[in-house]
Amino acid sequence: MERTKLAVIGCGNIGRYHLNHFKKMDDVQVVGVCDVIADRAEAFAAEVSCPAFTDFRRMYDAVRPEAVFIGIPPYCHGEVEFETIARRIPMFVEKPVGLEPEQFLAIRDMVRKAGLITASGLQLRYESNIPVLKRFAQNHRIVEASLTRIGGIPDTPWWKVRAQSGGQLVEQTIHQADMMRNVMGAEPVEVFSFGGKDVVKGIPGFDVEDTSVSVVRFDSGALAVMTTGCYAEGAECADNKLTFGAVDARADYYMFDKVAVYGEAEEPAPGGANAEVVKGDGRMVSTGAAKIYRPEGDCGMRCDHTFIEAVQTGDPSKIQSPYEDAVKSVLFTLACNESMETGRAVKVNTAL
Repeated sequence: MERTKLAVIGCGNIGRYHLNHFKKMDDVQVVGVCDVIADRAEAFAAEVSCPAFTDFRRMYDAVRPEAVFIGIPPYCHGEVEFETIARRIPMFVEKPVGLEPEQFLAIRDMVRKAGLITASGLQLRYESNIPVLKRFAQNHRIVEASLTRIGGIPDTPWWKVRAQSGGQLVEQTIHQADMMRNVMGAEPVEVFSFGGKDVVKGIPGFDVEDTSVSVVRFDSGALAVMTTGCYAEGAECADNKLTFGAVDARADYYMFDKVAVYGEAEEPAPGGANAEVVKGDGRMVSTGAAKIYRPEGDCGMRCDHTFIEAVQTGDPSKIQSPYEDAVKSVLFTLACNESMETGRAVKVNTAL
C-alpha cells in the first residue's frame, strides 16, 4: 500500500489529538513534524520515527510532504498557510482558521485560485448522527435552536488571552455554532451578544469572557440562543446540548453521546414525560416518547482520514468542512465578539 507523506505543524494538545489518529492509519506516513518549541517537536518525532524541525519551510524543503496538518494557535495563522498554498500542498487547518478576517479571507481566495484540497478541524460534522439531525431539519421546519456549552479553562497559556484565542465562542463553541449552520442549512444574518467577566477570578492575564449569551437570526427565519461559559468547577453545573425546535417535534444533540428525537417515535426517554408546553391557557404534556440514536465510531478519526482520502484520490467531495466553509463559522463567532464589544447588534455576512 502506498502511504501518503504527511507533515505536522504544531505539536501541542491538538497536534497530539491528530497524531494519535495518524499512528493508527496504515496509509499514512508522518515524514516530518514542526514546532517552534524544539523539545515538543522532538517528542512527536520520536513516536513516528521522523525528523523534527522548528522551521516549517526547512521541513517542507527537506521532506516534500504530500499533505500537511496545521495545528497552531488561532493568532499564529497566516504565514504558514500562505507558504503552504504557494507550494501547492493540500492542507488541513485546525479551527478557528484565524482571528483576522482580512487574512483568512485572503487565504480562502488563494485556495480557490489554486484549486487546493483543504479541510478544517470541525470534526462534529463527521458525527454518525449528523444525517439524523439533517433529516429532522428536512422533515420539520426548525423555528428555533438553542445551545449550551459550559466548561472549564484549558491549560493552554494562550487560551486565556482573548487576542490570542478569540475567547470561548471563537475557540471552542464554534463547534456548536458550526453545527447549527450545517444541520439547518441556514446562515446567520445578525447577532446580539452579552459577555460577562465576573465569575472567574485570580488567574493572571485572564481576559476572555467567562460567560456569554448570544441571540442569532438566521436567513431561514429561525432564531437561536447560544449560551457558553468557561467557569465550570463541577460536572453538575450545566447540561451541554444543542436543541433544534419545530412546531411539533424537537431534536436534542448531546456531544459525543446521543441524539434524542421527540415527536417521531414511541420509545420512552428518561424525564421526557415531565416536559410540558403551555398553549393558550392550557397545558400540553409530552409523553416522553423519543427515538435515541447513539454515535458510531470516532468522528475525529473519520474527519482526519476523509482529508487523507481526498488527497489520495484527488476528490474532495466527502470533506464536510473545507477551509472556505470553516471561514463562515469564524465570521459568525467573531460577529458575536464584536457585539459584546460594541453593545450593538452586528450583521453577519458569511458571503464575503
